[in-house]
Amino acid sequence: MERAAFRLYGMGWRVAMPFLARNPRLQEGFRQRILADWPSGEVDLWIQAASAGECYLAIQLLSRMRTGEKLRVLATTNTRQGMEILDGFIGSGSEQKPGITIRSAYFPFDHPDIMDRAVRDVNPKAAVLLESEIWPGFLHALKRRGKAVLIVNGRMTERSLKRYRIWPGVWRSLAPDRILAISRSDADRFSRLFGAGRVSVMDNMKFDRVAAPAASGGASVSAAIPETAPFAVLGSVRQEEEGPAAEIVGRLVRDCPRAVIGLFPRHMERVPDWQAVLDRMGVSWRLRSAIRDPVRPGTVLLWDVFGELFAAYERASAAFVGGSLAPLGGQNVLEPLMAGVRPVIGPSWENFAWVGRDVVDNGLVRVRPDAAGVAATLLEDLAHPPDRAVIRHQALTYVRRRQGGTDRACAVIRDYFNHRKEETIP
Repeated sequence: MERAAFRLYGMGWRVAMPFLARNPRLQEGFRQRILADWPSGEVDLWIQAASAGECYLAIQLLSRMRTGEKLRVLATTNTRQGMEILDGFIGSGSEQKPGITIRSAYFPFDHPDIMDRAVRDVNPKAAVLLESEIWPGFLHALKRRGKAVLIVNGRMTERSLKRYRIWPGVWRSLAPDRILAISRSDADRFSRLFGAGRVSVMDNMKFDRVAAPAASGGASVSAAIPETAPFAVLGSVRQEEEGPAAEIVGRLVRDCPRAVIGLFPRHMERVPDWQAVLDRMGVSWRLRSAIRDPVRPGTVLLWDVFGELFAAYERASAAFVGGSLAPLGGQNVLEPLMAGVRPVIGPSWENFAWVGRDVVDNGLVRVRPDAAGVAATLLEDLAHPPDRAVIRHQALTYVRRRQGGTDRACAVIRDYFNHRKEETIP
């Protein structure tokens, strides 16, 4: 069955190749993806990071890695943004880290023949796949040559598991040596696919990256808002939820006319559209870039300046985090918490489910079903501003209790790197 599955898999790649060659998104790095311009030379560790988020995790691992001996690393990614992050890290002085040499490349296409050659040429002692990177051609080539395979910060949805289990016997034969999953539910799904003995739970590495950002423009943000005016922030509002967001703005202006509202579109190109919406609503608004003195209470400050969202959260009494009133998966709910304000969000926040349901159960984040519920909660916060120091302390405590995943992952990788005996084939 395994042989038949890989024969079909290879045929699928052969059919797809002409189309992939014409895909504009894959043109950059295409020669590396087919190994025509593949970096030569063996490495000790191959880390695969799909895109930007996983590349940041790869950098965390490499920044904290201690092996006691020289370590040659190949870090691969699928996207241009990921490559920029890896190359930026390498160029920033990572080569000065004692004993570690890193090179980057685009991840090869998962055609079994291409992957077999790539693994043969690089000949890693171990491979680390971050989060949900499960490529059968890659796994097959690594397992065939007796390489240690680890999944770190692993996550898997029920939908993905259902798709993988079309070929359950094949996946069992490709099972990684060790899987560190970010939750018990993710660990259960990995266990059902690969077998339970190799799966354990770790703290999500993303918590190790959480810190209060340095506020940029804090003084100028405060100077734009009257000292006695309540301030509400609608942060990272996406195009798909602009209708509900406009409803929230209207409700705040009507029921709390003393307040100033900071409206932050997620994408700056939406600012002209918001100008038209606010004009139709008859709402007083000003562009943030035009403000030098405090605005009048009841004004909507339409933010057309980058880099001031955290500073605005630090001044706010109430905050809504967008991407959540439409099925978009949400935006960063930890940022306002670190600034000392409890955010309210809509029902869609699955992209940040890694933060944990406890953040809602403990009341640090409030989830509301619709714009009316969000507006009502913002009005309560404007009327009774919470203690910023208490919220910041609660947020820091929540995050710190969940940190340490990066060090745990590094320890497991070191163990395989230092102690596993290779089995090689010609």
